[in-house]
Amino acid sequence: MPRALWILMIGMAINVTGASFLWPMNTIYVHEQLGKSLSVAGMVLMLNSGASVVGNLAGGLLFDKIGGFKSMMIGIVATMSALVGLVFFHGWPHYAIFLTIIGMGSGIVFPVAAAYAGAIWPEGGRRAFNGLYVAQNIGVAIGSALGGVVASYSFTLIFAANLLLYVMFFLLIAFGLRHVQVAKSIKASAKPAEAINMESRANWYALVTLCTGYFLCWISYVQWATTIAAYTQELHITLKQYSLLWTINGALIVFAQPFLSAVVQRWMRHVKRQMLVGFAIFVVSFSLLLQANSFFEFALAMVVLTIAEMLVWPAIPTVASELAPQGKEGFYQGFVNSTATAGRMIGPVLGGFIADYAGMKPLFAALVFFCALSLVTTFFYDRNLPKKQNKGKQTLTVG
Repeated sequence: MPRALWILMIGMAINVTGASFLWPMNTIYVHEQLGKSLSVAGMVLMLNSGASVVGNLAGGLLFDKIGGFKSMMIGIVATMSALVGLVFFHGWPHYAIFLTIIGMGSGIVFPVAAAYAGAIWPEGGRRAFNGLYVAQNIGVAIGSALGGVVASYSFTLIFAANLLLYVMFFLLIAFGLRHVQVAKSIKASAKPAEAINMESRANWYALVTLCTGYFLCWISYVQWATTIAAYTQELHITLKQYSLLWTINGALIVFAQPFLSAVVQRWMRHVKRQMLVGFAIFVVSFSLLLQANSFFEFALAMVVLTIAEMLVWPAIPTVASELAPQGKEGFYQGFVNSTATAGRMIGPVLGGFIADYAGMKPLFAALVFFCALSLVTTFFYDRNLPKKQNKGKQTLTVG
C-alpha cells in the first residue's frame, strides 16, 4: 500500500474521529440542550445534509478538474472555519448555521478522499476503498467512545475537541500530500464511439438504480444517530451507553474484517450477492428494534446492523469506480456520496415526523420496509449492463 494512501487513511481517521465527537450528539443537543422538538432537530440535520449533497457533487467535480490535493484543502479549510465559529457561538440559530457550513465543507472532503484513494493506488482495486472505509470507522470507534464521555461534562468541549482534531487533519494533508502526484486512469477501448456512449449510459443507469437502494437504506441507517438516539434517552439508556453502541460499531468493523473477508471469499464472491445479503441483514437489524427496550437489545441490533454495513458500504464505491468512464471518477464518487448524504438529509425529517406523530414502533416498521425495497433495486441494478462487463463487476469482495 503506497505511503500516500496511508497518509490519506490516517488523515481521514483523524477527521472522522473529530466528526464522531459531534454527529451522534446532534439530535440530543438540539432536542435537550437547545430545547427544540425532534422535528426541528431533523430540520437542522436536513440543512447539514443538504449542504453536504452540494458539497459531494462539487467535490467530485473539483477532483476531476483540479485534482485531489487542492480539492481536499478547499473542503478542509471551509469546515475548519465553521468549527472555529462553532466553538464560540453554539446557541440558536448559530448552531444550525455553522452545522450547514460544516456539511458543505465535509461534503467536499469525502468523495474526494474516495476518488483520491483510487487514483493513488489504482492497481489496488477494492483494497484502497476498503482500507479507507476501515480507517474512517476507526475514527467512528474512537470518536464515539470519547464523545459521550466528553459530552457528559460539557458540550463546549465537544466543539473544541472537534476543531483540534480538524487542525491536525489539515496539517497532515497539507504537508503529507502536497507533492503527491497521481496518474490519470486510462480505460482503453477498441469499441466505436457509439458503443462506448451506449455502455456509458448503461453504466450510469446501473449506478442510479444501485444508489436508489443505497439512498433508501441510508434513510433507515441515519435513524440510529437521530430518532433512535433520542429514543434511548427516553428508555433511560445513558449517553455513555449510547456512545458505546457506536464504539461497538466501529470496533466490530475494524476487528471483524479478517473473519468477514473469509466468509465473503467462501460464500459471497460475487458483489451482487454480497450486497443482497447485506441488505437482507439490514432488514433483520431493524426488525430487532421492534422489540428492543434495553441496552443489550439495542447492542444486539447494532451488531447485526454493523455486519450488514460491512458488506454493503465498501462495495458501492468500488462498483462506482469500475463503472466510471475515464475523467469522471470524481463525479461518480460524488454521486455515490451525495446519495448517502441525501438519505441522511431526508431521514431525520421523515423519521422525526413519524416518531412525533405515530410513535417509534411504526417508524421501525417503515425502516424495515425501506431496507426491503433496497433488496429489489440491488437485484435489478445490473440488468442492462453488457454481459461481459456485468460478469466482471460481480467479482469484487471485501476484506
